[in-house]
Amino acid sequence: MALSNDQKLLTTTHYWLAVKFIPRLAIPKKLMLVEKFGLAALFDINTDLSNSGLNKPQLAAIQHPDWKKINNIIDDSTRCHSHIIHYDSPEYPKLLKEIYDPPLIFFARGNLELLSQYQIAIVGSRNASASGREIAQNLAGQLAKHFVVTSGLALGIDAYAHQGTLQVGGFTIAVVATGLDITYPARHKKLQKDILQNNGLIISEFLPGVTPKPGHFPKRNRLISGLSLGVLVVEASLKSGSLITARCALEQGREVFAVPSSIFNQQAKGCHWLIKQGAKLVEEIADIEDEFKEFSLDGLDLSGSKEKGNSAEKSEKQDLCNDPMLASVGYEITPVDLVVSRSKLPIDVVLTRLTVLELRGLVSAVPGGYLKL
Repeated sequence: MALSNDQKLLTTTHYWLAVKFIPRLAIPKKLMLVEKFGLAALFDINTDLSNSGLNKPQLAAIQHPDWKKINNIIDDSTRCHSHIIHYDSPEYPKLLKEIYDPPLIFFARGNLELLSQYQIAIVGSRNASASGREIAQNLAGQLAKHFVVTSGLALGIDAYAHQGTLQVGGFTIAVVATGLDITYPARHKKLQKDILQNNGLIISEFLPGVTPKPGHFPKRNRLISGLSLGVLVVEASLKSGSLITARCALEQGREVFAVPSSIFNQQAKGCHWLIKQGAKLVEEIADIEDEFKEFSLDGLDLSGSKEKGNSAEKSEKQDLCNDPMLASVGYEITPVDLVVSRSKLPIDVVLTRLTVLELRGLVSAVPGGYLKL
């Protein structure tokens, strides 16, 4: 493969940023290009892209990437004290790769170890009632014993979910809709600082310097659900952006939970609608934990001790290897309905367990079902 002089100092991060900047091409198609040609080879001047179905602007972006712009972005990220996590990074969450349109690049500031932990998202109204704020704070504090609590740093429920987690010494991730050098809303500068000072994490797929725009928030919401095993909605009107997060969760095969309220509370209409559509009604923390009782909830493994971490991982993996669910998956492609039939468990439980087994490297999702590894 022939490389130009400008390309000889390029890293994997450079190439993934260049893929990101191919204009008007869906993320799944970008991933297909990388899979077909290889990441660096895609940008080789000798690679024949004539039959790739790309238009002229797309071909131009591949054949003549703006490496100066990309270098500036990397420098800006460094100045923000953030890490650039690309699709091939070891820190890239396995769950996030499962969604239809995973970010090719995202920026992360704080404790990267949280990306490999089980997460539950809490979202809801920006104009939450006093009761809603109290519920979010309380449930977040209880969930933090077993999960990283993920939310969007917005006003209302999001803020109280982050605060409730921090108050009990838990770990929280904020997924934001701006560059990491911008805090939105501005009044949450202290909350953002508290998250980082308490070993939390702030992430965004938006470049440094990008300001908030209405179209950014739905994109942000798919990451909140994509990172998580399930999404809990606490107060949401029928037009709330939280319903977008819930819809993303359903499309991604995640669990959706909702907290009911008074029939006179307009901020709860969205939660009631979700419950009618099949979301699990939550009155107490056990209603959420019950959905994940098929696997161990022994708390977060963030001890920092490699020996202790390896021992816990080995013990957990042994437990998973003896899991009857794993016995329901063959070394040949096993359709999900066959796994349901063999395990005699409800399909929602099966899907949750398969996700956990895949995260632990015991099974792999393939077209048509799952394979035991």
